Amino acid sequence: MSQTTTGIEQTAASKTSHRRPGRTRQRPNWLGGTVSWLWLAVVIIPIYWIVVTSLKTQTNYYMTNPLAPPTDPTLDNYRLVLQLDFPLYFLNSLIVAAGTVIPSVLFAFMAAYAIVRSAGASRFLRSVNSLFLMGLAIPLQATIIPVYLIIIKLRLYDSLTGLVLPSIAFAIPLSVLVLANFIRDVPKELFESMRLDGATEWMTLWRLAFPLTRPAVVTVSIYNALTVWNGFLLPLILTQSPDKRTLPLALAAFQGGPYGVNVPAVLASVVLTIVPILALYTIGRRQLLSGLTAGFGR
Repeated sequence: MSQTTTGIEQTAASKTSHRRPGRTRQRPNWLGGTVSWLWLAVVIIPIYWIVVTSLKTQTNYYMTNPLAPPTDPTLDNYRLVLQLDFPLYFLNSLIVAAGTVIPSVLFAFMAAYAIVRSAGASRFLRSVNSLFLMGLAIPLQATIIPVYLIIIKLRLYDSLTGLVLPSIAFAIPLSVLVLANFIRDVPKELFESMRLDGATEWMTLWRLAFPLTRPAVVTVSIYNALTVWNGFLLPLILTQSPDKRTLPLALAAFQGGPYGVNVPAVLASVVLTIVPILALYTIGRRQLLSGLTAGFGR
């Protein structure tokens, strides 16, 4: 038996010694690398142009190369934007985004938990889940007229509340779908052990399901915040007063009036609009990436 084992080890050693080290190396993916660099250029060059142009004066913008860095950078465009109503538009967007994300994620998390934990036991919850899935198939543009009429009937037209309520309704379906898939991946033994320890469903929801699905909660929160922050159609249809404008609608208004030819000032307002999104991504990028990639390793 020992001789046989020794012979097997020698055969394996001989195969290992004759194996060329070059065969274990992967060939570089030149096509993928080239496409990646091209896509990076497509993304970076417009951002570079926006930032560089916002630091130029109106005269230098028309006299110099658009991609050339400013010879005498200035912050006058940012001062001009901040002296006007940009802080008010920023505050409106912040209120609408926070008023949408917090309730929608909270309700979607509780609904997803109820749907997953009561799967097969409640016909009502299965019907509710089907309604949420149907909500994903209905685009915002197809419902804008009924939403407008409902807001008029509720006397919420030209108010931030009139923007928050429809945004919550359109954010819940996708949030429920994502959160339900993550809660479904939590082992059932953990829920059973919590129940044996005397925990109620409410305690199990917040002490077990919520910590284990935190990446998914952060993912849907950031996604909903980006969607609301960049939303243009609802503020355009449901608001009229200038003091109720959000940032996307205000940026569209900046292209007229005193900003008709002042391109650096318009781009300075664009930079100020992008900064909160970059800060949000910087803070939650780890949770966001783990939430987006969690399903691939299972």
